[in-house]
Amino acid sequence: MTAIVTVETLLLALLALLVGGLLRSHAEILRRLDELQPGGSATAAPVRVSSAGHDLSGVTLDGDALHLGVTRPGAPTLLAFLTSGCSTCQGFWEAFADPRTQLPAGVQLVVVTKDPSHESPVKLRELAPPAVRVVMSSAAWHDYDVPASPYFVHVDGNGELAGEGTAQRFEQVISLFTDAVTDAAASGAADRALRAERELESAGIGPDHPSLYAGRARAGDDAG
Repeated sequence: MTAIVTVETLLLALLALLVGGLLRSHAEILRRLDELQPGGSATAAPVRVSSAGHDLSGVTLDGDALHLGVTRPGAPTLLAFLTSGCSTCQGFWEAFADPRTQLPAGVQLVVVTKDPSHESPVKLRELAPPAVRVVMSSAAWHDYDVPASPYFVHVDGNGELAGEGTAQRFEQVISLFTDAVTDAAASGAADRALRAERELESAGIGPDHPSLYAGRARAGDDAG
């Protein structure tokens, strides 16, 4: 009897593992299908432990050493991690070369490829638009934990990561900025409200303080 119960327990455990694996596989398939839809949204990356950006150190397409400080306070930066080989990246190279392609005002674009040991500068010069800054830096791919290309990172004007993820189309990249701006505005409003509440508390004014309701009391007296 004990042997039968043991066997049944093992079978149930194996069945649970099998079902769990199938569910995870099904979820991954649905996520991939959503990415491939023409109107699909950009896929956000997992939340990082640190939200600080990293400066870029590498070389230009001509082999000159280059250091870009994207973490200093200033204009926000879009880092586009592209390669010369993937078909999806080709669409972004073409989009960045199109004068009709517009990033939000004040945003600087930097295309980041891997080192010359992984990429051909000659091929990249054929793809890269003259007005777009390109830095070859495998170290940057490591610093930003880039899983694959194309991959996009939005570093805000304070040097913090405001958004990141993969995308299939340029419109999806713009959605990263829209979401980041919306989230920042909501967070800023909440922070201002919290600071105001703390300042009132430090002044000895709590939620039931008469001064907070003086205007209402006067309005009620006038109405009477």
